[in-house]
Amino acid sequence: MRLLTWFRALVPALMLAAPLTAAAQGEVVVYCTVQEEWCRPMVAAFEKATGIKVLMNRKSSGEFYAQIKAEAANPRGDIWWGGTGDPHLQAAEEGLTEPYKSSRLAELQDWAVRQAEASKFRTVGVYAGALGYSYNTEQLKKKNIPEPKCWADLIKPQFKDEIQVANPNSSGTSYTMLATLVQLMGEDKAFDYLKALHKNVNQYTKSGAAPARAAATGESMVGITFQHDAVVQAVGGAPVKIVSPCEGTGYEIGSMSIIKGAKNMENAKKWYDWALTPEAQAIGAREKVSYQVPSNKNASVPAGAPKLSEIKLINYDFVKYGSSAERTRLLTKWDKEVSTLPK
Repeated sequence: MRLLTWFRALVPALMLAAPLTAAAQGEVVVYCTVQEEWCRPMVAAFEKATGIKVLMNRKSSGEFYAQIKAEAANPRGDIWWGGTGDPHLQAAEEGLTEPYKSSRLAELQDWAVRQAEASKFRTVGVYAGALGYSYNTEQLKKKNIPEPKCWADLIKPQFKDEIQVANPNSSGTSYTMLATLVQLMGEDKAFDYLKALHKNVNQYTKSGAAPARAAATGESMVGITFQHDAVVQAVGGAPVKIVSPCEGTGYEIGSMSIIKGAKNMENAKKWYDWALTPEAQAIGAREKVSYQVPSNKNASVPAGAPKLSEIKLINYDFVKYGSSAERTRLLTKWDKEVSTLPK
């Protein structure tokens, strides 16, 4: 009888203790900027490796930058993973992110380390990819339009309402295009080009990768994106051809930052260190959703990834065009001089 009484007393105690044990590893809130199909397996792998519960939210780079700034007094996110480096650098300059030197820094490519140094270690490079565009070969043939090979081809009258590109306010991809054209052509000629391109754009999307999907399905003939986003569609069997513009093009250093005042700071650092490992950086390629060049020297470059050494890349000034003043100025100018124009 005493044993039964003891057991009855023990059961509630065990029931109370169980949730405490399960929650011992805590949680981390991840703001994920790559495509959803890459975010989800990253979350699953991290949870399995660490026992830490991940609460994930997915938005474009510009959207998360604005959200982190709006939440600065009461941060809701812990770590911002992925997306073009320019808004990460702007957030770093504005003190919205936390300095952190990972023990993995020595394993990273020089361009990833330079990103960390430029931000005073408030962000770090996790992958790199070149800007370009893709076009639907079936649509092009059907409309009997010559194959586009250069930026200059996209402003020709044949492409009226045939081009999709993201809005540079919400999309890091499209801001990279804006900054690339300014560096490639000079500011005045770049804005003349963007005004001419505007006549041929059928939609400005929120997401930088969306135009690649539109070109793949034939919703739009041309999608301006990072080339690796178009590779995803090509690997999936879509009738698309990927173009590295003949004049030259810019590139991104996809980045990662710990949000200042993160409520789960230690777990944010654990995600940060883990995301720089070769194992974590292989997940996107394994899932056939990532064809960027990974930042860890020991990580394999995905088969089919655009070869940066074979692309005519400009000497992209990440510090200048990732600065708060320059980014804000160019976006304001685009809003005023390009987005408001009639078709």
